[in-house]
Amino acid sequence: MQTFFARHKIKPQKVAVAVSGGADSLALALMAKDELAVFGYEVTALTVDHKLRPTSTQEAAYVAEVMKTHGIEHHILEWTSEKPKTGVEETARIARYQLLTEWCQNHGVSILLTAHHLNDQAETFLMRLQRGSGLDGLCCMREVSDNNGVMIARPLLKTAPEALRQYLQHKNIKWIEDESNGNTDYLRNRIRAFMPQIEKEIGITPRELAQTAFRLQSAEEYIEQQLNHIFETQIQAVATNIYCFHHTDFLTWHREIKFRILAELCRRNYIPRAEHILNAIAAMNKLPFTGLTLGGKEIFSAYGNIWIVPELCAKRKPSRDLWKNFTLKNPQYAKQKIPHKARVAILQHYGEKL
Repeated sequence: MQTFFARHKIKPQKVAVAVSGGADSLALALMAKDELAVFGYEVTALTVDHKLRPTSTQEAAYVAEVMKTHGIEHHILEWTSEKPKTGVEETARIARYQLLTEWCQNHGVSILLTAHHLNDQAETFLMRLQRGSGLDGLCCMREVSDNNGVMIARPLLKTAPEALRQYLQHKNIKWIEDESNGNTDYLRNRIRAFMPQIEKEIGITPRELAQTAFRLQSAEEYIEQQLNHIFETQIQAVATNIYCFHHTDFLTWHREIKFRILAELCRRNYIPRAEHILNAIAAMNKLPFTGLTLGGKEIFSAYGNIWIVPELCAKRKPSRDLWKNFTLKNPQYAKQKIPHKARVAILQHYGEKL
């Protein structure tokens, strides 16, 4: 585990571990204490009591007992909100992460460990495949990700669950079997039950599925590097939510790059529908390109550039005197060739009256 922390440059500090009482998370908490304490890390275990099952409070108390026996600080976080009648699994997952990350934020902890393992990754891959996910979705879970400023670290993603159970058996520690694991209403449980047959009939193992996800992550990282380079060198952020770039540059980008850039620049609370982005790309590939709207943004061509601005309430051109006085206060815009729609958007951004 120390190798994982070193690879991700996580220096000795206080870390939290999400512990449900199942074999995977119990093993993770004890491994963290055994393997990290010597390097100066402080381990705190957090258990969320969802109050969804009659035995949940008893199970949380069992985890507290195990943690106390092994000298690990432990806290129980209760989900006291009204429980939903539908979508219970997803709502509970969201609530669980909210409780965990809020505790971390309130106690100055920036790292939260979760016990997702190799089989979880394989199941996630098949779930995403069943939903028709693209590259980003098929990358599945990353070793580290961000949740509201808290790093979610998954050091067991390449570890088989059998190894975690053997670890607990060696320590003579019992774990709790989640009774919901047998509920075939959940897609993940159906996939988990079907996994042995996939291996037996086709020869595809959970490790091979997980390895495919990791290889796709490498491809995704390369694309992200290319995107970051383009954002840094070819796309100008004129003001908040106002961008421009050379139309000729756009024509040279790969379609996937074009897709992701438009998805990001035209994002509001969510990215536009894929078909709308693809239609925009097709229109922008043809000359002359006049303009279109996408995700609440106007995209148009002027002075050899593609401009992306928020859809404008005021369509009229600002007066020369207004723009001149504005550029006196904001000289960074004085020497740029800025079309009137972009000028209106800039003025509105700065709160100028038109």
